[in-house]
Amino acid sequence: MRTHSKIIFFLILLFFNKQYAQHHSKMTATVDMGAKYLSVDQEITFYNQTGDILTSIVLNDWNNAFSDRNSPLGKRFSDEFYTKFHMAQPHERGGTINLYIEDQDKNVFTWERTTKNPDYIKVLLNRVLLPGQKLKLHLTYISKIPSEKFTKYGYFEGRYGMHLKNWFLTPARYENHQFIKYSNENLDDSANGISDFEIGLKIPNQNAITTDLVVDDLIQTEKGTTVKLSGKNRTDFDLIIEKESSYRSYKIGDLEIMSNIGSSRFEDSLKTTIINRVADFANTQIGRYPYDKIIISQEDYEKNPFYGLNQLPKFMRPFHSDFIFEIKFLKTYLNNFLKNSLTLDSRKDNWIYDGIQVFTMMNYIDKYHPESKMMGSASKSFLLKGFKMAQTDFNEQYSYYYMLMARKNLDQSLNAPKNSLIKYNVQIANKYKAGLSLKYLDDYLGNDLVSSGIQQFYKLNNESQTERGDFESILKTKASKDIDWFFKYIIDSREPIDYKFGDFSKTKDSLTFIVKNKGVPLVPIPVYGIKDKQIIFKKWLETNEIDTTLTFDRKNVDKLVLNYNNEVPEFNLRNNWKSLNSFSLNRPLKLTFFEDLEDPHRSQLFYVPTLFYNKYDGFAPGISFYNYSFFDKPFMFTLNPMYSINTKSIIGSYALVVNRYLRERRLYNMRYSLNGSYYHYASDAAYFKLYPSLSLFFREPSYRDNRKQAIFVKYNIIFKQPSATVIDSTDNYSILNLKYSNIKTEVTSHVKFLTDVQFSGYFGKVSAEMEYRKLFNDNRYFNARVFLGTFLYNTNNTQNYNFGVSRVNDYLFDYAVYARSDTEGILSQQYFFAQGGFKSFVNPPQSNQWLATTNLSYSLLWNWVDAYADFGLVKNKAMHNTFIYDSGIRLNLVQDYFELFFPVYSSNGFEITQKNYNEKIRFIFVFNPKSLINLFTRKWF
Repeated sequence: MRTHSKIIFFLILLFFNKQYAQHHSKMTATVDMGAKYLSVDQEITFYNQTGDILTSIVLNDWNNAFSDRNSPLGKRFSDEFYTKFHMAQPHERGGTINLYIEDQDKNVFTWERTTKNPDYIKVLLNRVLLPGQKLKLHLTYISKIPSEKFTKYGYFEGRYGMHLKNWFLTPARYENHQFIKYSNENLDDSANGISDFEIGLKIPNQNAITTDLVVDDLIQTEKGTTVKLSGKNRTDFDLIIEKESSYRSYKIGDLEIMSNIGSSRFEDSLKTTIINRVADFANTQIGRYPYDKIIISQEDYEKNPFYGLNQLPKFMRPFHSDFIFEIKFLKTYLNNFLKNSLTLDSRKDNWIYDGIQVFTMMNYIDKYHPESKMMGSASKSFLLKGFKMAQTDFNEQYSYYYMLMARKNLDQSLNAPKNSLIKYNVQIANKYKAGLSLKYLDDYLGNDLVSSGIQQFYKLNNESQTERGDFESILKTKASKDIDWFFKYIIDSREPIDYKFGDFSKTKDSLTFIVKNKGVPLVPIPVYGIKDKQIIFKKWLETNEIDTTLTFDRKNVDKLVLNYNNEVPEFNLRNNWKSLNSFSLNRPLKLTFFEDLEDPHRSQLFYVPTLFYNKYDGFAPGISFYNYSFFDKPFMFTLNPMYSINTKSIIGSYALVVNRYLRERRLYNMRYSLNGSYYHYASDAAYFKLYPSLSLFFREPSYRDNRKQAIFVKYNIIFKQPSATVIDSTDNYSILNLKYSNIKTEVTSHVKFLTDVQFSGYFGKVSAEMEYRKLFNDNRYFNARVFLGTFLYNTNNTQNYNFGVSRVNDYLFDYAVYARSDTEGILSQQYFFAQGGFKSFVNPPQSNQWLATTNLSYSLLWNWVDAYADFGLVKNKAMHNTFIYDSGIRLNLVQDYFELFFPVYSSNGFEITQKNYNEKIRFIFVFNPKSLINLFTRKWF
C-alpha cells in the first residue's frame, strides 16, 4: 500500500543585515515518511535593516532547482557529464508546488519566478517597506524532496529516511543595496539571510532525529515522534530523519559533535582522541564555534573528499585506517565549521573559505604528522624510494594538484566566483592554491601574522556580516610590510609567477647575481644558499630587489636556489638553480622507471614498457622514453621503439612538441610538433610517416563552456615500401592537410562541426562533417550526422585517395586500423565513424568525385541499444549518381570506444538472411589508455 507523506510547517524567519536578529521564529511540522512530499505552512517575519526602501523581497527556493532538467543545476550536471539527474524518473526529482503567499491581513502577494532561474522568487510587496519596518509573509506550498543520489542530500535511496538541506524558502542575503540572486548549482553556497528558527516536528512512528539545531523537547512513542528545535543567528541547518540514528555523539567541552563518517575498524578511544584533537585545533587556530552542535556527515565528506592516494581501494591504500579517518574528519569538520560560522558571500568570496580550510589543514599536519609523506607507508618501500612521489611530504602534494591545471593553462584566479570554476578547480586546484597562498604570505610575514589575522577576522564574523574587504583590511593592518602585491597578483590574477637567475659572478667570498622576472607578477621570493643539500642561509627578496644586481656573502655554499621549499606558488621551479661548482650541472639527470612527479631538483627522463598491435606487426613490445611527467612542459619529446614479433624488425614512433600557452586569450595553446612513425601496412611492406604540424586550440571566455575549437595545419610526408599483396602500394606522396573542429559535448546534447581540406600534386579535396546528438525527456538519444565531400581536382587513377563509404580510406595513416590492407576476416570489420560512415559493405565502396551521406540513430532501450539508418549519394567519374542506404541495430556499450553494429536491411537487401552474416557485423574497439582516460577526465576539465 502506498502512503502519502505530509509535513506541515509553521516557520518564522528573521532577516537582517549587519547585525543579528533578536527575535524567534516558529515552525511546526507533521511528517509522514511514507512518501517524499512536505506540505509546508510557513511564516516569514522580515525586518528591513538594510537601510534601503524595499519594494520587493527575494526568497531562495533551492529545492525547486530539482524540478527541471534545464535549470542551472541540471545544466551543471550536464556540463560535468553527470547522467543520473537527466536519466532520473519524475518521482526522483524535487520541486516546490502550489506556492501561495499572503500577509497577516490575508492580502495576496504577487510573486515572480523565471524559467532561467527557477530556484528563487521575487515577491512584489503591496506597499513599500521602509528601513526599520517589518513585514510578515505567510506561505503555503508543497516541498517535494529529491533523491539523495544527485547531491547527497534528499531522501535515502533504498532505505528509510531523509537528509534535509535547503528544502524551504528563505530570504536571500542583502548586500550592497541589493538581494544576492544565486541559483543552486550543487556548490553548497546558498546566500541566505541570517535568521532565528523555532521548529516543531510531528512524525508518525518512532524515529531518530539528528540535527545541529538545539533540541528543546523530544517525545518518542511507538505511535510517533514529537520534537521541538530552535536555532539562532543561522543561515541554514541540517535535519536528518532515520529509523535508527547512524550518528554517534562526541562531547568536546561545550560542543556536541555528531558524526557518521565511515572508517575501518580501530579503537573507539583513538577515534575520540582524533575528534578531540581536531576540534581543539580548530578552536585554537580559528576561534570558538558559535553554536552548540555541529554535524559531520559521510555525505558532506563525499561531496568534497580529500583527493589523493587515500581514495584508492582499501587493499591498495598506503595509509593506516586511523590516518585516513583523521584526514576525512579534519577536512569535513573544517569545511562545515567555516561554512556554518562565517558570514561571507560564499560564492563570491569562496577563496577565503578554501584558504582558511587548507591553511589550517597544513598547519595541523605540520604539528601532528610532520614526517608523513604523500604516499604514506609506501614511501618506505625499497622499490619506491627512488621516486619523487615517495619523497614528497604530505603537504607538498597541494602544490602539485594545483600545478596540474596551471601547466594546462586551465587554472582560474582565486577571486573568480565559485560557479564560474570548472569542477577540478572548484574541488581541488583553487582550493589548494588558496591554502598555499595564505601559507606563502604567513611565511613571508613571519610571526604567525596570518594565523592571528584569521582569528581576528573570525571574531568579527560573530559581530557583523562580513566580506572580502574586511579580511583584506585585517591582514594589511597586521602586516609590517606592503602586501598589496598579494591581492593584486596572488588573489586577483592568474598570471604565472616565474623567476630565474640572470647574470651571475662569484669570488671566494661573495656572490653577485640578478634574479629576473620572466612573468608579469612581481612578488617576494626567497633565495637559499645550499651546501651538501643543507640550507646555509635563506633570505626573502623584496619586490624592489628583483631585476637588480645583488651581492651576498658566499658562506661556502655550492648552490643558489630560488624558492627551494616551494613557498611561492611558482609556475616553473626547474629554472631556479645555479650551481657554483665548475663542471657541475644545475640539475643532474635522473632516469626514472614509469611515471613520477616532476622533480625541480633534477632533469628527468622517464621510460615505461609499451605494447602495440596490428595484424602485420603482431604484438610489438617496446619501451617509451619521454621527458615530461604529469605536467605539460614547454618542450616535450617521446621516443617509442618497439620490436615487431611478426616481422622481426624494429618499428615505432617519436614526437617532438613545443607548447606555447597564451594567457587571457581565446587562443590559449599553440603547439608545434614534429612526429614520425614506422609500422607495417601489409605483411610484406612498411610505411614511414613524417609530419610537422601546427595546432591552435581555442576556448570560450567562460571556462565552464564545454565548447572546444581547434585549427590543425599538418604536412604529411609518407614513404611506402612496395607490397606484392597490395595494389598501388609503391606510391610515395606528400599532402598538406588543413582542419578546423568545433565541438561541444554535454550529457543532454552534442554538437560537432569539422572541415578538412587536403592538397597534393595528385588531388585537392574538401569535406565537412556536421553531427548533432540530443537527449530527450524520455531518456532516449537521437543522433544525426551529415558528411559532404568533393574533389577540387583529381588526376590520380588509383583508389588510394578516394572518399570511403563503408571503410575509412586512411591514406594519411591517422587511424589506429588493425588490418588496413585486409578486406576479409574479423579485423577487416573494424569500423570508424568517419567519411561516409556506412556500417554495411555497400556498392560503390568509394567515391572519386563527390560523396554526400546522412547517418541517423535513435535509442531503443535506454541509451545503449540504438536503431541506425544511413543514406547517401555517391558520384564517381563516368558514372551516374548512386543512391545507397543501410539500417540495423547498434550496441552502444561504451560510446566511441566499444560498439557493435548488426546490419538488418541495406542496398544489398535483407542482410540477416544472407550467407556469412557474421562477416557483416562491424565493431569499434579502442584500447588506448590515453583515450580511455578522457572518459573520466572530461567531467573535471
